[in-house]
Amino acid sequence: MLRRIKTFLIPYLVILCICLVIKLVYTKSEIYFAVNAHYSPFADWISPYVTDVGNGWTAVAIAALLTLFSYRKALIVASSYAVTSLSAQIIKYIFDAPRPLLYFKDQVDRIHLVKGVEMLHVHSFPSGHTVSIFTLGVIFTYWSKNKAWGPVFLLIAVMVGYSRMYLSQHFFEDVIAGSVIGTILTVIWLYWLDNKSFIQRPKWQKGLLG
Repeated sequence: MLRRIKTFLIPYLVILCICLVIKLVYTKSEIYFAVNAHYSPFADWISPYVTDVGNGWTAVAIAALLTLFSYRKALIVASSYAVTSLSAQIIKYIFDAPRPLLYFKDQVDRIHLVKGVEMLHVHSFPSGHTVSIFTLGVIFTYWSKNKAWGPVFLLIAVMVGYSRMYLSQHFFEDVIAGSVIGTILTVIWLYWLDNKSFIQRPKWQKGLLG
């Protein structure tokens, strides 16, 4: 299992270690304002589109599309997303952490906000978009015959995570936690589900198109 996703997992673990060091060295506020201080018209324009890749509806749409070709793959995407996103939502409500705009409500004049983006205020930890995109990244690396796609899927996941910080919807630690939840839970779920005998039956390899 792990060998099939090593091109995603190994560089991810390196990035995760670097992020943990950054978190140990700098404060929550320092990291947030360091990210927020670097913006451009192009980044303002593209970030909402990048962040939408991690939207839960992306996973739902992919699962629906896969039902045309493979019930097995559709079930894996749908159930993996359900497991990781539900876990993230439970954690969100347990911590009930404020998002940047509420956390820095007395320093709003310092914050660069992207016009047209609806700002959220609560349930910041962890980042749900990051959970979703790392879930998909692990799954697509697992399926890919050419494992060189692993770093590409990881790059997309990292870009989505960064976009959540760029748009001031999440903190650094929210994104880190989201990546860990999405990666670890997906690996565990994939190992359990894809080794079930029923999902290996011929009828599960087909889709609506036969």
